[in-house]
Amino acid sequence: MVEVGMAAEATPDHILTSEYASLLVMEFGRNPVVNDEAAFDIYPSPPHAEPETLPLRPPVVTIMGHVDHGKTTLLDTLRSSSVAKGEAGGITQHIGAFSVTVGPTKNTVTFLDTPGHAAFSAMRARGATVTDIIVLVVAADDGVMPQTREVIELIKKEGDKIGVVVAINKIDKPGVDVEKASNALAAEGLQLETIGGDIPVVPVSGLTGKGLDELVETISAVAELQDLRAEHDGKVHGYVIESKVQKGLGPIATVLVLRGTLVPGIHLISGQSHAKVRVLQSPSGASVKSTTPGNAVVVSGWKELPSAGDEVLSGPEDDIKKALANRIRKAEIESSMVDLEAINEQRKQDRESRELEEKGLDPAAQGGQEGQRQLKVIVKGDVSGSVEAVVGALSGLGNDKVAVKVVASGVGDVTESDIMRAQAVNGMVVGFSVKIPRPIEAIAAQNQVPLYSATIIYRLLDDIRERLVALLPVTIETKVTGEANVLQVFDIKVKSKNVQKVAGCRVAQGIIEKGKKARVVRNGEVIGEAPLETLRVLSNDVQEVRKGSECGLGLQGFEDVRQGDSIQIFQEVEKPGVL
Repeated sequence: MVEVGMAAEATPDHILTSEYASLLVMEFGRNPVVNDEAAFDIYPSPPHAEPETLPLRPPVVTIMGHVDHGKTTLLDTLRSSSVAKGEAGGITQHIGAFSVTVGPTKNTVTFLDTPGHAAFSAMRARGATVTDIIVLVVAADDGVMPQTREVIELIKKEGDKIGVVVAINKIDKPGVDVEKASNALAAEGLQLETIGGDIPVVPVSGLTGKGLDELVETISAVAELQDLRAEHDGKVHGYVIESKVQKGLGPIATVLVLRGTLVPGIHLISGQSHAKVRVLQSPSGASVKSTTPGNAVVVSGWKELPSAGDEVLSGPEDDIKKALANRIRKAEIESSMVDLEAINEQRKQDRESRELEEKGLDPAAQGGQEGQRQLKVIVKGDVSGSVEAVVGALSGLGNDKVAVKVVASGVGDVTESDIMRAQAVNGMVVGFSVKIPRPIEAIAAQNQVPLYSATIIYRLLDDIRERLVALLPVTIETKVTGEANVLQVFDIKVKSKNVQKVAGCRVAQGIIEKGKKARVVRNGEVIGEAPLETLRVLSNDVQEVRKGSECGLGLQGFEDVRQGDSIQIFQEVEKPGVL
């Protein structure tokens, strides 16, 4: 180990990973044995030798753009339904897939509606991996916005692999300038037809439907140029667009089929989930007997919930089971590798601590820094894509002092076991677009587990940020509100024949207020603090005295006041930490 540059790890208690063990075996002139059975998996079929002979398939069109630029309204008008009204806050939270029959030729186009919020960037990028044409929706009144730039970067990265159509929306609004929006896009590097490029621009109104026919014709023309074809026979290959648990059907997933024909009864694998297809439904809920490439279908029969974005492949039942066992084992190994690194790091720290103790040094004093505080969270969401986006967004919050740690996440309503788990780790439960039954709320209150429910992601992030700020140490600032100079000290008789020292003062600045905290300053040093108990002007008790006036001051329990001292009235202001 020392000879191959692993001197730091060459200790009796360091655990070797299988990769390093194999490399060391080879150093001894031996061959490490790889278990072929354990390496078995299911992969997509190689590309067809003669793709031009295959039947045409519908184009998969992804609607993209900035939040609230009217993407969903545009789709609503296309499919004559009203999803926008049902979405929380009018913001799309899930990827929806819809097949729409367009034009006189009755061609089918499959539209993917992707969320526009920043936290859903990963879902949006994944939508682009299965897409043929991107329709970039830009509001004529807003122009280029942050998420518009994200989509433009995606388009530049994909290059020739993907078709692009720009839809300038909201042209029904008074005073909007379509040309200005086009110029802004051109300035971002999009080669629009208006400046001699090849990206068509179509002005539309999602609200009135104006320009939509032209948009659909343009999409069809771009698809024809792409000549999209796929085999209807052979293994099924597709992607999970969305997944959730549905009452009566159990785990279901919306699958976009790219190759092969999906029919009930076949066996599928997706990530660490597998299914024997029971029921196929169109995204609108109608039962279907088979689904060909370029179409989306809702598949039930999954044993576990697959994750949005996972590849879907078909195969014989035995091969599926063998591949699944290997995938699960591989995931466990990868998980244990993370644990292994943590074990090695802990052992290294323990060794260093022992060495410091042997030298007579205090390990804690040498360590220095206070550890990072963590807000532990359990996330439950309605669909896997939302859960993934929420987990990703929460994990990005915090700094070196505080951070969010997602302990567990899952799809479905909040349950008693979620509350118990949160209590065990002293954490909280976040429900995103899921129901929290009243009995569960009662259990959470009983066990003092914070429970937060949201349907709009940015509100959820704002709340979690506030909770993180509450974990930060507060800064206490002292603000002097008044100062008086002691001119003379005299004794006065109070109740029970007691004598109290009173300072005759002139107010130098600010306001002297009765009941506030006061401190006595002598030769630039604070010699005592006490509440201001007595405040008199002549023989009258008063509540406050302003600059320039003379008064008598008495401090509660503090007698050592001398001529020439300054008495400062101050208040302490707690300032919350900043993320």
